[in-house]
Amino acid sequence: MRRIVILMMSLWPWMAWAGQLPVVSYDVVPMPQSVTMQKGEAFELNSDVEILATDGLQSEALFLQQYLNEVADVSLQVASQRSRGCKYIELSVSPKVQAQEGYVLTVSQKGITIVGGSAAGVFYGIQTLRKSLADIPRLSSPAHHSFYFPPVIITDAPRFSYRGMHLDCSRHFFPVSFVKKYIDLLAMHNMNRFHWHLTDDQGWRIEIKRFPRLTTVGSQRSGTIMGTNSDLDDYTPHGGYYTQEEARDIVRYAAERHITVIPEIDMPGHMLAALACYPDLGCTGGPYEVGHYWGVYTDVLCVGNPRVYDFVQGVLTEIMDIFPSDVIHIGGDEAPTVKWEQCPKCQAMDLQGTTLQGFFTKRVFDFLTAHHRRALGWDELLDNDAPRDAMIMSWRGMAPGARAAAMGHDVIMTPTTHVYFDYLQGDDPQFEPTRCGGFIPVEKVYSLEPAPDSLSVEARRHILGTQANLWSEYLTNEGLVEYQALPRMSALAEVQWTLPERKDYEQFKQRLTRFTALLERYHYHYAKHLWPERQLPSRWLF
Repeated sequence: MRRIVILMMSLWPWMAWAGQLPVVSYDVVPMPQSVTMQKGEAFELNSDVEILATDGLQSEALFLQQYLNEVADVSLQVASQRSRGCKYIELSVSPKVQAQEGYVLTVSQKGITIVGGSAAGVFYGIQTLRKSLADIPRLSSPAHHSFYFPPVIITDAPRFSYRGMHLDCSRHFFPVSFVKKYIDLLAMHNMNRFHWHLTDDQGWRIEIKRFPRLTTVGSQRSGTIMGTNSDLDDYTPHGGYYTQEEARDIVRYAAERHITVIPEIDMPGHMLAALACYPDLGCTGGPYEVGHYWGVYTDVLCVGNPRVYDFVQGVLTEIMDIFPSDVIHIGGDEAPTVKWEQCPKCQAMDLQGTTLQGFFTKRVFDFLTAHHRRALGWDELLDNDAPRDAMIMSWRGMAPGARAAAMGHDVIMTPTTHVYFDYLQGDDPQFEPTRCGGFIPVEKVYSLEPAPDSLSVEARRHILGTQANLWSEYLTNEGLVEYQALPRMSALAEVQWTLPERKDYEQFKQRLTRFTALLERYHYHYAKHLWPERQLPSRWLF
């Protein structure tokens, strides 16, 4: 028997090369900062291996157990103490890993260790281990199946502290189960911020107990304009909202995956759904109706009405109770002034040298600051005397973000030019499933540089990271959301995580091809423009 084992080990490199053994690959997405292959024999992962987790890492150990079972059909036990003669995947936290979200993954014949700078770092090391198995085939007898991990040292940490994705649940409502599935995608891509757009003209989606009409009235619209704001309405009711307990459940679900949920309550514009519930909050008093068409409405909150501030503070008080995030997104985009210009209350205000929106923003900002929270808003805040400590989300290109960073604002880059994922992935709209304009292929996303050298060193320090925005005007079902996000989310993940000097688009495409096997295993829909051979044959018959 011993001779057979020795023979097998001596033949291991040849068998692996010939495809006879299931050998994992460290060609993962996003690319780690350092992958150094080592000499020696591979580590054999089978059902005899256990997961060893120190105190405080039981949750991470259970994730690893679940992932290995899902991806490789291997069931491992989780242990809290070392047993003699057993091989382990060992998880631990050490101050030697200086980056809080960093990790060191070491593989030798004796075992696998993942040491993180925090539990989050361990979690990202687990994601790398999981993704190394992406395209390993499943066998008919998984109980006797082994996987081989070549010896390696992977030293890794993210480039940016803010790595996010946005989802608009206002224009079209998506159930809790799908929001969780979307959060799972973020975790798979090493992202740590979920920007949840909960209110807009076309629907209010979060329960506010002090203002119950926001959900009984504001969460329902009686129809939706068909196509791109045509004259035809489908007169089909659309609605839905998240109870506070459902929202808290989503916050917990994300936190377990080291993801912070940042809620957005857009104000003072994009408030038509709220005005439909409480008409006295508008400049004209209504009547108002939850929006049927897309775009910008001129009806906004009346910033000269004291009741508006009571409403906003009441809403934000409950939002802060639900969401522990230190950042609250207050929107601030696309707020037309036409109704303010015609409103006696607004015109009678003493603005003290600022604009009407600037006055409103400062009131909201001061309220959040008093509650130890920080305001984040779209880059229009810069045009309205944004408070110095306000965070800016730059969507109208890169220039507003660069200006904000130079002024000392912390900035999240989300330019329409690169990361609006509701835009088309293919250049022929005939073969795209949505009606949204624009064209952003995977390569364009990959080319984004959120902190270019044209900025000063000090300004670059204020670029906290980047995210992609996924607006749902034309995303009527869950499959469309996934299709529009993928595989562009993978390109964004590499922008967020990997140092620029290590990026290579052609090499990324090869790793992405492996990664799609994982997407398929979890039944995610993704666009196949990079793989024409995977597309429907009928596409080429027209």
